[in-house]
Amino acid sequence: MYITTALPYVNAEPHIGHLYEQVVCDTLARYWRMREPTFFLTGTDEHGDKIVRAAAKAGITPRDFVDRVAKTFRDTWDTCEISYDHFVRTTDPNHVRVVQDILRRVHQNGDIYFARYGGLYCTGCERYYTDREAVNGKCPEHQQPLEHIEEENYFFKMSKYQEPWLRYLEQNPETIVPEGYRNEVLALLRTDALGDLCISRPKARLDWGVELPFDTNFVTYVWFDALFSYVSGLKAEGEKVFETYWPQVHHIVGKDIVKPHGVFWPTMLLAAGLPIYKQLHVHGYWLRGESKMSKSLGNVIRPLDVRERYGIEAFRYFLLREMAYGQDATFTEDALVTRINADLANNLGNLVSRALTMQQKYFQGRVQPLGEPTADDDDVISAFADALRDVPQLMEKLAFHRALEALWKAIDQANKYIVVTAPFTLAKEEAHKPRVGAILHHVLEVLWHSALLLRGPLPQTSDRIFALLDVVPPDKLPTELAWGRHFEPGHQTKAPEVLFPRIETKP
Repeated sequence: MYITTALPYVNAEPHIGHLYEQVVCDTLARYWRMREPTFFLTGTDEHGDKIVRAAAKAGITPRDFVDRVAKTFRDTWDTCEISYDHFVRTTDPNHVRVVQDILRRVHQNGDIYFARYGGLYCTGCERYYTDREAVNGKCPEHQQPLEHIEEENYFFKMSKYQEPWLRYLEQNPETIVPEGYRNEVLALLRTDALGDLCISRPKARLDWGVELPFDTNFVTYVWFDALFSYVSGLKAEGEKVFETYWPQVHHIVGKDIVKPHGVFWPTMLLAAGLPIYKQLHVHGYWLRGESKMSKSLGNVIRPLDVRERYGIEAFRYFLLREMAYGQDATFTEDALVTRINADLANNLGNLVSRALTMQQKYFQGRVQPLGEPTADDDDVISAFADALRDVPQLMEKLAFHRALEALWKAIDQANKYIVVTAPFTLAKEEAHKPRVGAILHHVLEVLWHSALLLRGPLPQTSDRIFALLDVVPPDKLPTELAWGRHFEPGHQTKAPEVLFPRIETKP
């Protein structure tokens, strides 16, 4: 499995939209590592007009600017414990070599030509728009007036590969998901107005980019440069790594860049003689009020600010649980606090605390025999059998909110189990101590399986629960429930800790 984020453009600092994509990829990578060898790539996109303008505004060179901001991104993901395997920068010498090698090959094949072109240009998107795409003469993404630019440039024969890519997508509809975004790409491919792609910028206008290997007076269009980072990042680890992982590449991107990834990128791959990606997974926007969060609108949420206040695990849970993948979601601090208190503190955290407290109080932490299961025991065992079946299936579909919902349904059953079996009441009579021990053994199995299914979405919480149980986390995800096989009688568990403190809110 090969998983990639889109490469954030480093003309500003990380925001919640960037973090969401990182968390999604990190969750998938951690999950798939329990199934098969997995490679997770992220990085930064560092060329183009916007970088030059941002650097000028900051009073430094483009190189110094991208070095500074790329470090900010990498440090942020490291602080948030994102488990990427390679961090690619489009200014890396290896990346530049890969892009130039591909450009040289595509040019030699006759798929790049020189021509004069005039059109409507958006600096924010760093691309030309057709009259049909413009909205009242403005960029549909940034709502800023488009500038008419006419100049000589190099063009990629995208139209040559339009029909082959269209046929492939029609025959392999699962290549782009969810369905609505696939239909958007199909509509673009079925129009005659798609045309060829301008893939250069004259150095007289822009010299911050990858130089064309066949004409040193031009640099490469930022999208032809940045998209090949998915290739160069793997090749940086060696050709064997590339050959192993590329056939299983899954791109995770936001809906604002569907066209580059759904139209430009596959045609570039065909021209370069490389296989089409396995899947393109498109997610929605995080909104604040009625607006998309973006640097240009100045309404971003900074990941480290939220982490500092609430913790990264609580933030991860909110991002995955609140957004239905592919749709938009709204961020409010009230909703975040509600999720923390209801789902994490009152539900999961309270379950762990109650179980380990009773285990210490009644048996000094020593695990007791299970005994013969009762109907109540069977109910909680069945609930986790369902979770072990459903959560992985939903994770593979990127239905993270439903996967967490399925796990929390089982956790709810476990909390109900404690209420119904009432070990705290039975423990008052010595004759009932064996049953109390059996009940708590079942609850320890609940905690083990909960920690197992949290290894993707909440890795730190999973590690903490396994540590409290004093067991080694499994390397592989089991395909069948092995209830009752994880604790020998006499095994010593540890005293409870508060996993998620309640957030006090004003009345």
